[in-house]
Amino acid sequence: MRKVISHILAAATVLTMWTPAPVLAQGINFGDDNGRYSRDGECDDKRFSGSGMTDTPLLDSDIGHDATDCRTAFNQGRLRYIGGSGGGSASRIQWGDDNGRFSRDGECDDKRFAGPGMTDTPLLDSDIKHDATDCRSAYNAGRLRIRQ
Repeated sequence: MRKVISHILAAATVLTMWTPAPVLAQGINFGDDNGRYSRDGECDDKRFSGSGMTDTPLLDSDIGHDATDCRTAFNQGRLRYIGGSGGGSASRIQWGDDNGRFSRDGECDDKRFAGPGMTDTPLLDSDIKHDATDCRSAYNAGRLRIRQ
């Protein structure tokens, strides 16, 4: 029995070492509330991504200037910190248009993305940059990421 417990503890130790540590709010400089849209219940700082984000275009001038909204949504688990100056933010993505066969159906059909906001149907090259509304909405809700 001791041998089994010893193996379980060893395995748990190894798994703990391989599991990435989550980003904690204490390690993030949320900034101040000097932004034009601060304290409106939506995070406007493009260093974050998720359902706590605003649906309006993200501006460089809002980086670090919506602390209360971003901190609140982050602590509620509605945001994740993507860091930097928001290089992975929605404002930097070339979304394209809605001229795809399956655009505006609530599912992203653009194979540049991955995540639960994607369609379950086969992805076609012809849909790249032709499902902008669905993909942008899912990305801003934290349901998509750019495929690596």
